[in-house]
Amino acid sequence: MANTGGREKGSGTKRIALVAVLIVAALIAGVLWFNRAPIAGYSGVATSYAARVACSCRFVAGRDLDDCSKDKLGGMEMVTLSEDVEAQSVTASIPFVDSVTATKREGYGCVLEKWEG
Repeated sequence: MANTGGREKGSGTKRIALVAVLIVAALIAGVLWFNRAPIAGYSGVATSYAARVACSCRFVAGRDLDDCSKDKLGGMEMVTLSEDVEAQSVTASIPFVDSVTATKREGYGCVLEKWEG
């Protein structure tokens, strides 16, 4: 039997794979951190647009929220919609990034919640 010095054959390969995964994760985190302002800006625009349009679609036009989801523009696949029928509002969100609510107001249609920024 050959002496492997207490190491198993695959342990070096596993270590290299782990280091590679950590390097890729660090690079992705760095890119996201560097681009955090544009990401926040685009997510705010996307959620605001989706909330206002979906609120109007749902509570002014009277369509079903699932049908209103079809009105989202290309590139807005990460935006999810939820409704509060009692409050006549729709919230659009991108998980862990942004969330905006639009509410139907008599005489005004659907308006966005007050922005804080």
